[in-house]
Amino acid sequence: MTEISVSGICAVIVSYQPDPAAIADLLGRVMPQVGAVALVDNASGGDWQAAIGELLATHGGALLGQSRNIGLAAAQNVGIDWARARGFRHVLLLDQDSEPGADMVAALWRALQVLSAAGKVAAVGPRFHDPREHRDAPFVRIGFPLNRKQWCAADTPSVACDFLISSGMLIPLAVLDRVGPMDAGLFIDNVDLEWGFRARAQGYALHGVCAATMYHRLGDGRRALPFGRGRIVVHGSLRLYYMMRNRLLLYRLPHTPRTWVAQDLPRVLAKLFLFGVLVGPRWRNLRCMLRGLHDGLRGRRGACPDELSGYG
Repeated sequence: MTEISVSGICAVIVSYQPDPAAIADLLGRVMPQVGAVALVDNASGGDWQAAIGELLATHGGALLGQSRNIGLAAAQNVGIDWARARGFRHVLLLDQDSEPGADMVAALWRALQVLSAAGKVAAVGPRFHDPREHRDAPFVRIGFPLNRKQWCAADTPSVACDFLISSGMLIPLAVLDRVGPMDAGLFIDNVDLEWGFRARAQGYALHGVCAATMYHRLGDGRRALPFGRGRIVVHGSLRLYYMMRNRLLLYRLPHTPRTWVAQDLPRVLAKLFLFGVLVGPRWRNLRCMLRGLHDGLRGRRGACPDELSGYG
């Protein structure tokens, strides 16, 4: 990795009630790969912050503690603004539980330079692997009635895709200036999806980089379905609220692909059945999902209603 690429990239990590050991491990992995790290903490509290803040400051970064939980998207924007104000040219978004490979940033950087020379690129992201799965996750092209999974092959340097998960995305700040910041009104879920749709609508491409690797856990766990019908990703009840609400908010946005809306609608019914009938806590899940649909129809944005906050 060249000195220019290191000095020009700021990693932006968002944390909320993190495992201090996991945060320390993540910083140990990413700090050698970037110019600085901005850790935006959503009012977690705890004794770990003093030592982490000192470590970050020593390496030119900062712990940007928030007085309340402002959500993932707004926290990402705080970190992005910090990076912009200090002259960084790219940001690398990371979640608190991600584990970037030793050369992930170098691989992303090289791919971004090559791809940008051939066209408008909004962001690149790594191939990620959930430790609970037996293979890497594919990149995705939106299709109807089903999405098309794009797998990395031995001779494939990168894969064009229609969206990237936010953790691991390397984005030029010049692109963020044109496409706009993350949508803070979504608070947490589908933030990466909405930004990717917005960038694609403006003529930008997204690419998954096969040589860049990262471990990342999707969801709170895995649960076996009855009658041996496989396993599904399980989320907490409050996350189900945001998933349901935000998908309806995305449906009405002009830059959301109509193909995605058409093939996502059946997933609403599937999730209501899975988490309201098959996977507990059923009543809590159902209440949160139905409230999410109600609030999505009404156009409610921001944090969840106060009466649901205890389900987090």
